Amino acid sequence: MRLISFHASDAEVRGILQDDYETLKAHKVRPVLIICAGGAYRWRSPREKDPVAFEFLSMGFQVFILEYSCGEKAAGMRPLKELAEAVRTVRKNSTEWHINPQQIAVLGFSAGGHLAASLGVYWNDPEIGGGEEVRPDALILCYPVISTKEYAHEESAMWVSGNDPLMREKMHLPDHITEDFPPVFMWHGGEDTSVPPENSLMLAVQLRKHHVPFEYHLFETGVHGISMCTQEVETPDDVCRQWVPLCKTWISRQFRYVP
Repeated sequence: MRLISFHASDAEVRGILQDDYETLKAHKVRPVLIICAGGAYRWRSPREKDPVAFEFLSMGFQVFILEYSCGEKAAGMRPLKELAEAVRTVRKNSTEWHINPQQIAVLGFSAGGHLAASLGVYWNDPEIGGGEEVRPDALILCYPVISTKEYAHEESAMWVSGNDPLMREKMHLPDHITEDFPPVFMWHGGEDTSVPPENSLMLAVQLRKHHVPFEYHLFETGVHGISMCTQEVETPDDVCRQWVPLCKTWISRQFRYVP
């Protein structure tokens, strides 16, 4: 295993790459997970970085963590440009890093979920230097911010829009879903009062309307920011913890990958 890093525009990307072994031919080319932690576009929560990376490393993924721009630097689609560049760089280096370039998933929590879903909407937008090379093959959205209107998480909406009404409209994702949106796994806790479940419900309705493949789990319990739902991240939740095996089953089926 080796640690690498590179820059995607202004953002640092940290990678944890598993070694290539001649005796493990089935694992020579691996799927990829790019992690976007939450934090209202003001910061990036540590509990949604390394603990998540280690979980998916155990599945045989190559894993990257995007330290995208926050606060005043989150305006002007800067985090989205950084995520697009990160996906492009990973694809470009697929041979060297033993990656399947058609198996790149982006996982986002809360505001990081908004960032991941935004790339699902705007991957072909010239403003972010878009095109097929930056389109994720799958999205994993965990209690995501989706709305900048009704049920919005106001701090996230403020930072990502820079208080620009036109940008706030553009960042209201339910209005911009098309059939080109990548396949989605999504979950939300029913007791989330910070980012109400109506956010993910709005997205589920639009994905269904546009015939985008998705799997959606709304748990009866579960507050915001619970990440892996374990004692390690100090948010144990036996009910919502089920998102992990459910997601692993979904992504394995999506990528036809057996860890």
